Amino acid sequence: MSYQCVIIDDEKLARELLEAYISQVPNFELVASCASAIDASDVLNKKHVDLLFLDIEMPVLKGTDFFRNLVQKPKVVFTTAYRDYAIDGFELNAVDYLLKPIIFDRFFKAIQKFLATQKTVEKETIIQTKPTQKNNFIYISKGRKKVKIWYDDILYIESFKDYIKIHLKEETHTIKYKISVFETELDDRFVRIHRSYIANTDKVTAYTKDDIEIGKIEIPIGGNYRKGILNRL
Repeated sequence: MSYQCVIIDDEKLARELLEAYISQVPNFELVASCASAIDASDVLNKKHVDLLFLDIEMPVLKGTDFFRNLVQKPKVVFTTAYRDYAIDGFELNAVDYLLKPIIFDRFFKAIQKFLATQKTVEKETIIQTKPTQKNNFIYISKGRKKVKIWYDDILYIESFKDYIKIHLKEETHTIKYKISVFETELDDRFVRIHRSYIANTDKVTAYTKDDIEIGKIEIPIGGNYRKGILNRL
């Protein structure tokens, strides 16, 4: 499984250091390296991101303020030269807080903390499917709790090898499940638009022959699925 990362830092040398560190860790891919939170907004709106390395003290918009206002929040590791911001970082449920200058050992420890959170998430399993006229929801297991997900709340489903991500408006659930099997559990508002994506057609806000939009999220349409989805929209 590959994890998608974004760096946001106004210091070029700090970005280059993290870029070098990420390149040394297997299964971690750098999606973008941005000099400001404003520059990163477009990336985060259009691409899936698992882990954000976010500098706190930046001009125009502080990293903590930027993260606090994100609708879809990836996991975040805050970076800064100032210890005073540690409390802010952890109040925002940060995976870790790295003080500059960042050494590789400390960076790698943050990676391990992130992976530990993913191991917990990957234990989620579907325990009820097959919607009926009276049952348009599923339950997934998160630890000892069973969490209900209404089909009306699902925006789209994304596949990563043997795992899928169920994207809701406010959160995302990752479960070990094949997208081709999960597709059979959904009702007819959901359409496969790509080998890696299923979309809730009720949530589509715009489309072209090449992609659909759900709010600010752009999702590609696969050539083999184009006719089916365009006939439904």
